[in-house]
Amino acid sequence: MVDREPMDDRVSGDGDGMLDERAVYIISVAAELAGVHPQTLRIYERKGLLNPKRTSGNTRRYSERDIARLRSIQDLTQQRGVNLAGVKLIMEMQAELEELRRRTEELQAQLRRSRRAVRRQPHPSEGKIVPLRSVFLPPWELDR
Repeated sequence: MVDREPMDDRVSGDGDGMLDERAVYIISVAAELAGVHPQTLRIYERKGLLNPKRTSGNTRRYSERDIARLRSIQDLTQQRGVNLAGVKLIMEMQAELEELRRRTEELQAQLRRSRRAVRRQPHPSEGKIVPLRSVFLPPWELDR
């Protein structure tokens, strides 16, 4: 039986789409969904690979995001031969990469807004005759 006591109602974006972050699965169900033994989940938690939510009674609860993470860990360890230290490093690097991508998107959006704002403002010399000397000075005359 799946215990579905909602603890966290957030839904968050992921590269693969939306994953539910509500911590609803008890450890035995999470282990079964991920195809591992419950003790393996405890080991992953001790190694810092998982951080399940806890109920007020300190019972672990896993979300869909946790299950997806478990499956990734299993793929890395079973199919690709990566040890748990390597898995932790890979996952930390993936999280950092995702944060850098998010920040890059923010900065690109900010740059687009700034460029649009600059295009809307008239140039200070627009419609005026400007002497060439004030527009371009050769490098050897910059210090004068």
